[in-house]
Amino acid sequence: MLSIQVIRERTDEVRRALVNRGSDGPLDGVLAADSRRRALLVDVERMRKARNDASKQIGAAKDATARQALIEAQRAVATDLDGREAELREVEAELDALLLQIPNLPHPDVPLGGEPDAVIVLEGDGRDGSQRRVDPPVPVHAVANPEAEAGRKPHWEIGVDAGYIDFERGSKVSGAPFYFLRGDGARLQRALISWMLDVHRAQGYEEVYPPFLVREAALVGTGQLPKFADTMFRAEGTDLWLVPTAEVPVTNMYRDEILEPAVLPLLHTAYSACFRHEQFSAGRDVRGIKRGYQFDKVEMVQFTEEGDSWAALDRLVGHAVEVVAALGLRYRVIRLATGDLTFASAMTYDIEVWAPGAQEWLEVSSVSNFLDFQARRANLRYRGTDGRVRFLHTLNGSGIALPRTLAAILETHVLEDGSVELPMAVRPYLGGQGALQPRR
Repeated sequence: MLSIQVIRERTDEVRRALVNRGSDGPLDGVLAADSRRRALLVDVERMRKARNDASKQIGAAKDATARQALIEAQRAVATDLDGREAELREVEAELDALLLQIPNLPHPDVPLGGEPDAVIVLEGDGRDGSQRRVDPPVPVHAVANPEAEAGRKPHWEIGVDAGYIDFERGSKVSGAPFYFLRGDGARLQRALISWMLDVHRAQGYEEVYPPFLVREAALVGTGQLPKFADTMFRAEGTDLWLVPTAEVPVTNMYRDEILEPAVLPLLHTAYSACFRHEQFSAGRDVRGIKRGYQFDKVEMVQFTEEGDSWAALDRLVGHAVEVVAALGLRYRVIRLATGDLTFASAMTYDIEVWAPGAQEWLEVSSVSNFLDFQARRANLRYRGTDGRVRFLHTLNGSGIALPRTLAAILETHVLEDGSVELPMAVRPYLGGQGALQPRR
């Protein structure tokens, strides 16, 4: 949430940011409610002073008639004050509700535009260990996809032919687009989760196992609510929602707390199943295991002091890149444009891996700096070394998302006999096995 002071003092900047984001945030409504609130505050303070002055005059009055008149006058002021205070509470509630609908301000380095205007900042290939920084960054629309490789199949063919993925029975049980992972396909999914968590533990993160159901207030805190209620699943008749990402419960771990500077930065990693009411388009988007109502993901969440979050963002991107590189995948890091940022983000990097069979880039990680936007909504605070209490800065990144990672592994490392060569990093998590074996 943006502070009302920022909106009041930087109104033109906020208005431009809304336009650049393509947002319909109710800025004028916020300003009008703030103006009414400030006027009511003046009235309330004036009436409170009048009430207090009347109390002093009543205590000093010697004449009974005069004293009674003062009492009646004080009662009238108190009645008016009660009404004004009730009106103030209503306006404050209205203002708070409107503020929740204003997105974060993009960082000046975020490119203007939509999805095609994102810029590539890093490219690499885990198969040979190569990596190069793209400086200056290049718009994604200006870069051609890698050339098609003869004989490559998409993962939905590889997975079905080898018996790793069972779409038919998944659809029978739960409807499209659900599926079963079977045999070595299921084992690889489990191995990847365990390995990723261990990678992040080695990077300095504390592992946590979060609830997969959270209260509505938690989703308000991280910015999914109230705007995106139609993209999530709610347990009917309760205040509980299925998590769209582990970011939600982990970020809210410290809500309404004041952390001491000695514990910062705080780094947490968590696995969760994620549940999202995706809107599916026709064609290739619905094929395979790239999108679904349920998927697995390992998440990284950081809490920092206010001056440390931009350096932390660079490190967080590096932590996610380490994972995709170790899996022997071709990848790129792109900085999203203003129109493609999430509601709460000030800057976001997506990490995409190349799927050579489907001939497309798949996003497997999204890494964002939220500054104090989430902290204001969730009341996440710390005490600085000067003793002042400030809002934390929060960051998060996928570390990384499945099953798109699984899809890219199948398409990149499949062998002619249908087996899939395993990256060296995950082999210890599969008992030293060197390849996935088809189910015959």
